[in-house]
Amino acid sequence: MRDNTFILPDHAQEGRRAKSVERSQFMLDEDALDLGKGKTYFIRTYGCAANVRDGETIAGLLEAMGFQRAADEKSADVLIFNTCAVRGTSEEHVFGEIGTLKPWKQQHPEKILALCGCMAQEESVVEAILKTYRQVDLVFGTHNLDALPRLLAKAMRGEKAIEVKSEQGGIVEDLPVNRSSVIKGFVNIAYGCDKFCTYCIVPYTRGKERSRLMPYILDEIRQFEQRGGKEVMLLGQNVNSWGKDLRIEDGFTKLLIAAAQTGIRRIRFDSSHPRDYSETTIDAMRDYENIMPSLHLAVQSGSDTVLQRMNRGYTIEHYKELFDTMKAKIPSMTFSTDLIVGFPQESDEEFQKTLDLVDYCRFDQVYSFIYSPREGTPAAAMEDDVPRHVKEERLQELNRHINHWAYENNQNYLNRTLEVLCEGPSKKRADVLAGYSREFKLVNFTGRNVKAGDIVQVKITGAKSFSLDGVAIE
Repeated sequence: MRDNTFILPDHAQEGRRAKSVERSQFMLDEDALDLGKGKTYFIRTYGCAANVRDGETIAGLLEAMGFQRAADEKSADVLIFNTCAVRGTSEEHVFGEIGTLKPWKQQHPEKILALCGCMAQEESVVEAILKTYRQVDLVFGTHNLDALPRLLAKAMRGEKAIEVKSEQGGIVEDLPVNRSSVIKGFVNIAYGCDKFCTYCIVPYTRGKERSRLMPYILDEIRQFEQRGGKEVMLLGQNVNSWGKDLRIEDGFTKLLIAAAQTGIRRIRFDSSHPRDYSETTIDAMRDYENIMPSLHLAVQSGSDTVLQRMNRGYTIEHYKELFDTMKAKIPSMTFSTDLIVGFPQESDEEFQKTLDLVDYCRFDQVYSFIYSPREGTPAAAMEDDVPRHVKEERLQELNRHINHWAYENNQNYLNRTLEVLCEGPSKKRADVLAGYSREFKLVNFTGRNVKAGDIVQVKITGAKSFSLDGVAIE
């Protein structure tokens, strides 16, 4: 079933042979078709969009086997923890939750408790499950979702089923998927990361960068659009590295243009790395109306010396040049970013440079974090010498700058009309609709005869720091 060598399609790169990455199409064994008949499942997902997308695949696999989604986790026959390993506190939380389920498992020994995701890729986690959390029946990693039917059958026979691929893993296409939304969908374009930032565990849990072949990506987008989908998010640890392992020159731009030409109404992508941006990508975003003018461009710190310790591979001067080029070519572009405060040895002067960068870029949204050592990363060997109270004070000061610019930016939308993709009722008010503009602004609005999936024009009547209010134009 598996063929370890392949030839790239003509449009990918002149028929040259790519790196040896194991690739195959998924086929569900006949024995697994009725494994879940009359049984239910529940998936608890932690972490990033990649984990959410993995959860959709796991749900698709289970439903292909006959399982149905349970109303709650305690009533499920199969309970799966789909985990994140970016922060040590995330692992502690998951282990705490699994610990509380020990009595539940003792009362219902026939039920299956499973752990997957990035935590499962860590040897220390597997050891902890074997020694301490023996109520866990099934463990599988990020590289072998396709093995779930076989492993689950083993667990249902009463055997401990633990299988985690330690190598970078192959790419299995055509896995079934149960999407959480029919309007907006995640589409993986690549897996893994080659950057090895000193604070980050991802390269160790998700492996080296592996790009999906373009035809599979485009087929997935077309199928989603044909079923009524309006917006796709292209996913990868570093999306703008797509195609490098396939030896495709300027690959991400070519993929982005091909995706735009499928006709899907909206395209976004996440995450992109400042090191890998090409001006052709910016031009594509400008030239194709269905590529949205919003970008998450993680910077992590405003100090060159901190960036060096993080092994980020660019300078703040480079970041500003990239930012300015994008703003000049696409004036409506909005930006979000990630920032870490209190990285080892961060001085007051280095932190001030982060504040200066926020004031320069005036980001629309920032995901700000206090640094905490992550076991297994190079930074964990550095002395965590910034006191906790200093980290907290810096985070508060950073958030004051972030909130100021978020509010100021949103005032510019007052009395303007924005195109909004309606996602349904607001989470806070059932009589108000909600959706996102092209600029990735959350808009709460009123309107008659508007339903989820409609793309409508909304007149903005109010602006808060992180959302807008408006009225749909009939």
